[in-house]
Amino acid sequence: MKLEPTRNSAYAAANSNSEVSLVNDKSSSRHEYDYVILVLQGGGALGAYQAGVFEGLAECGYAPNWIAGVSIGAINAALIAGNTAERRVERLRTFWDLVSSGTPSSAPKLSPLRLLANRASAAMTAIFGVPGFFVPRLPPPFLMPDGNPGALSFYDAGQLKGTLDRLVDFELLNRQDGVRVSIGAANVHTGNSQYFDTCRHDHIGPEHVMASGALPPAFAPVVIKGEHYWDGGIVSNTPLWYVLDEIECTNALIVQVDLFSAEGAIPQNIDQVMERHKEMIYSSKTRFNTARVRELQRQRSALHRLLRKLPDELRNDRDAQLLEATTAVRHIDVVHLINRRYSHTAHSKDYEFSRATIRETWEAGLEDVRRTVAHPEWLKKSSLGDGIHVYDLARERESIAG
Repeated sequence: MKLEPTRNSAYAAANSNSEVSLVNDKSSSRHEYDYVILVLQGGGALGAYQAGVFEGLAECGYAPNWIAGVSIGAINAALIAGNTAERRVERLRTFWDLVSSGTPSSAPKLSPLRLLANRASAAMTAIFGVPGFFVPRLPPPFLMPDGNPGALSFYDAGQLKGTLDRLVDFELLNRQDGVRVSIGAANVHTGNSQYFDTCRHDHIGPEHVMASGALPPAFAPVVIKGEHYWDGGIVSNTPLWYVLDEIECTNALIVQVDLFSAEGAIPQNIDQVMERHKEMIYSSKTRFNTARVRELQRQRSALHRLLRKLPDELRNDRDAQLLEATTAVRHIDVVHLINRRYSHTAHSKDYEFSRATIRETWEAGLEDVRRTVAHPEWLKKSSLGDGIHVYDLARERESIAG
């Protein structure tokens, strides 16, 4: 499926005038990309990091013309694509201010008081819900009869629909000349991943975004055209594979934003055990996807070399030409930005919505983009095969054991 470049004039101007390179080697000039693709993982409150990353990308002129998101990544994708260029950061800020609570904490990050404050904030979320997002079900699900929607989850996410309707222009989001949007969900009946994609002429509405974030048992499945859907992160929390499988362009930048780190320190207490367990569950598909891409690229390269060795009469065969199309040389750079662990986080960090933490998480994403732009030499490069390279930002954060 052909990905068409965005016709958003403000973003087009930003891309053409930018003097910044995200993945420049020291010996090369700025690389111009035909397409910029933003890949957003699920992770609840940690999604504020993605908002900061987007602000940084917009700031340096790398505006996405395709956004693929799962769970909170789908919500951020809708907030970005469903608004004009000049309002996107503003709308993201409005949403994250709405769902966060409390005043910025003056407690140092490394202090025991800060960790206690974060745990208290997460407990308040569990008891009272999140404004504009979800509230506890009353009566609770175990007091409801089987088959009743109230029996399927502990929280009612109905408020999220009103928030999305207010902050997202779904008519703009679904325009074929706008930003392509792909939202991942999981079909409850089949157990398979399902992507709703504006490039496939799926008309995405609030229900698709809510389905992508309907993580059980917190939230009930969302029914779309008779099918029940849960959070897409149940099957795969990172849409990278979907993007690489769909993309046909030959010159693209993929900014992959992960909210859970695959690598981490050895836990020192039970809370860190639970946090590390959650990180491994929700980041594991990232490494699997990377390994699978590397193997497929190796096979495509071998097939390309083999086809070059065929005599002309075979190379002109229809089947050979069909195979040749699958081995087209691509230039794809994947910049991998990861929300690292802080020493004051806990296993509840994905539902810890205090305003202090949300703002810090947003600023961490923004800072990571700015550092990437200012110091491209800090990017650690690895190859997934001919034409695809991954760049990881190596940055120091406070040790979890500190």
